[in-house]
Amino acid sequence: MSVGRICVRTVWTAEPGERVQAAAARMAERGVGTVVVLDEGRIPIGILSDRDIMIRCVVEGMNADRTLVSELMSSPVSAVREDTPIEDALSHMAATGVRRTPVVDDKDRLVGIVALDDFLELFAREATSVGRLIKKRS
Repeated sequence: MSVGRICVRTVWTAEPGERVQAAAARMAERGVGTVVVLDEGRIPIGILSDRDIMIRCVVEGMNADRTLVSELMSSPVSAVREDTPIEDALSHMAATGVRRTPVVDDKDRLVGIVALDDFLELFAREATSVGRLIKKRS
């Protein structure tokens, strides 16, 4: 199974030149903790999380109305292609130490995002299916 089958296709994004306050307000409005920062070609160049905003902006006393997303985003981004096997995507995330990663097409344009929770949901469904089979055979 490829990561493209389990990734979330609705991804909230930000531009590197926008103010952190605007991105944070959009995150709050949408109920998300992360936005993917895109260049003009929809290629991921960074990720901005609520944790980034807290640690790199609020704690440091920066003004979110004056700070640009590009100043706080985690970059570079290490994306995976949508045809990447889920095992390889999970290994990639473990090796890079991230909990979520953008999913891109063959032209490196954003098509989704995958998080550790997406893998856990898949594994839970698979374990439930195996449990049902075992129960049937008993």
